[in-house]
Amino acid sequence: MTSLPIPAEAEPERNCPLCPRLAEFRAEARAKQPTWHNAPVSSFGSAAARLLIVGLAPGLQGANRTGRPFTGDYAGDLLYATLLEYGFARGTYQARPDDGLKLVDCRISNAVRCVPPQNKPLPIEINTCRQFLATTIATMPKLRAIVLLGRIAHDTTLKALGLRAAAAPFSHGAVHKTDGFKLYDSYHCSRYNTNTGVLTPKMFREVFAKVRKELDS
Repeated sequence: MTSLPIPAEAEPERNCPLCPRLAEFRAEARAKQPTWHNAPVSSFGSAAARLLIVGLAPGLQGANRTGRPFTGDYAGDLLYATLLEYGFARGTYQARPDDGLKLVDCRISNAVRCVPPQNKPLPIEINTCRQFLATTIATMPKLRAIVLLGRIAHDTTLKALGLRAAAAPFSHGAVHKTDGFKLYDSYHCSRYNTNTGVLTPKMFREVFAKVRKELDS
């Protein structure tokens, strides 16, 4: 298993000092935009959910602004539309945390909880924040499926679970079985990936169709 210490809580504190570069960037953002969230973004959804979705990190004008994962940027538009389509959410997504949207048997988290400069966390930051991801997973007793959005989310989740990378290589659409649940790989639903055709909405929906079928079986 991961050698990182497992904290009592699954979320870092508002002024988490563990990653100096991210703490400095967070302070700069607070000075520029004092009304934004500008803090570690907590997981969204119930710990009793059977599905966990792991993304990369909060976007500067997305979750870092709104305080809810994947809320306020393009990636959230595609993700939440897909969750609504497959019954993992209900309500209407309006790109703000008070839109009333609720997750159903689903939880959303990130590999790194604070926004990184240029949306690129450093390896040491991914390693440091992994303790919170490990605790998030460990405190979901009904977990049956984890959707991993992108290579970084895939790799850090494997490490959090103590799994060898060679045993579960990343590939869009791949499904990896582990003790108690399955891992589902997907390219990240970023605007860059969709604009370049690396990921299409159809490809993304197919991943969640597999998860829906698994959980309904």
